[in-house]
Amino acid sequence: MQLKRPLTFWYAGLMDQQQLTSLFEQVKSGAVDIESAVGRLRHMPFEDMGFAKVDHHRALRHGMPEVIFAMGKTPEQVAAIAQKLLDNSPNVLITRASPECAAFVAERLDCGEYFPASGAIRFWRDRSIRGVGTIAVVCAGTSDMPVAEEARVTAEVMGNSVIAIHDVGVAGIHRLMQSREKLTEARVIVVCAGMEGALPSVVGGLVSCPVIAVPTSVGYGASFHGLSALLGMLNSCSSNVSVVNIDNGFGAGYVASLINRK
Repeated sequence: MQLKRPLTFWYAGLMDQQQLTSLFEQVKSGAVDIESAVGRLRHMPFEDMGFAKVDHHRALRHGMPEVIFAMGKTPEQVAAIAQKLLDNSPNVLITRASPECAAFVAERLDCGEYFPASGAIRFWRDRSIRGVGTIAVVCAGTSDMPVAEEARVTAEVMGNSVIAIHDVGVAGIHRLMQSREKLTEARVIVVCAGMEGALPSVVGGLVSCPVIAVPTSVGYGASFHGLSALLGMLNSCSSNVSVVNIDNGFGAGYVASLINRK
């Protein structure tokens, strides 16, 4: 099957494409010689740092830049990878960073924002909105807010307009009803809930857009650190609900961003 539009259409507006286009134009005009251009492109498709292979061109393939998962990495490794990414991209997201890691990164790199609840660090230099609608991030209880924050920060740094709705769980369903208009206006909704994980089904029954359910590890003993919520969400009777892994706010924000760009 022949595509009606070139594949790069799907990544229009991304900084990587702009940089490549600018480089090719400079070569065409003679402002940059071929040897210099090859030097700039030598890190395609990745840059080998020994302990990490940094993917500078993931945005061209996926529509989103590479994200650093800080857990299990040393602060020095996280900072080094972030520096390499920032040399090639205006925005960088780091997830699951400890306070010690965040402090180390802040000492070496400017303009980063640290979110202690979720452990996210973001460098948000290009704040262009690329999503076609609004993403709503909803959490059932205040204890679910760290996971919801990770989803919100992820969706924002990836070019979306995001609204946050907190503490509207099913134990006080009237609180959710107060935000019904905001929910119906959203193009994608991320719902984070622990305990029995009922909230995504309720939200799914109120709206026509995709609902991404995030089970959290919040709950008493029989919740099994989020497994009960996960199973409840997987068995949702609302057909527009899909589910990501336990506490995976990042995954939910990422998928919501992909949906919101189409």
